[in-house]
Amino acid sequence: MIIQKLFSEFLGTALLLTTVIGSGIMGENLSSGNTAIALLGNTMATGAMLVVLISMFGPISGAHFNPAVSLVMALTGKLSQKDLAAYVLCQLSGALLGVVIAHAMFDISILQHSTKVRSGVGQWLSEAVATFGLVLIILTLLHQKSQNIPMLVGLYITGAYWFTASTSFANPAVTLARSFTNTFSGIALNSVAPFVAAQVLGAVIAIFAARVVASSR
Repeated sequence: MIIQKLFSEFLGTALLLTTVIGSGIMGENLSSGNTAIALLGNTMATGAMLVVLISMFGPISGAHFNPAVSLVMALTGKLSQKDLAAYVLCQLSGALLGVVIAHAMFDISILQHSTKVRSGVGQWLSEAVATFGLVLIILTLLHQKSQNIPMLVGLYITGAYWFTASTSFANPAVTLARSFTNTFSGIALNSVAPFVAAQVLGAVIAIFAARVVASSR
């Protein structure tokens, strides 16, 4: 039922953001100023949680937790145009709830705005590459009817945290929500739009790449 799907997207995205923000705060608190250690903790928690959430909610909603992924699913006929807006709304609202929960758990101000500017061609290219890879993996594995999507998506994001200059947001809902936290994982609001544009571009390019890969099999 559509209500179950939408609630799964809402809850899954909320838990994902709770993990991203919460592990960033914990990593920063425990790392004594060592950014690499803080990022490592943030990375491991996020990758592990993605495996769990996709395994849980994949059979129900597809476990997108990501407007770029939902857009691709709509463009490729795997999600109805009617449901796309509802999916995205649930993802955005769930992401914001996740930020609030993370702040509350660490007893810091619930309402914040990030001052961390993330800008420049390298950052934008990183987001296009990160989202391209994510969507390409998903579409390729769906075509193969693989059962390994949760593990491989989690591993990809774990790797992409470290091989991209932007630390691989790869998700418009995550990007917007992270502008509401002035903690380790934050991004300034005026940096959000170029990130989202790059993510959407990378996702759309991945559709064509996946078709080439599928046609060669």
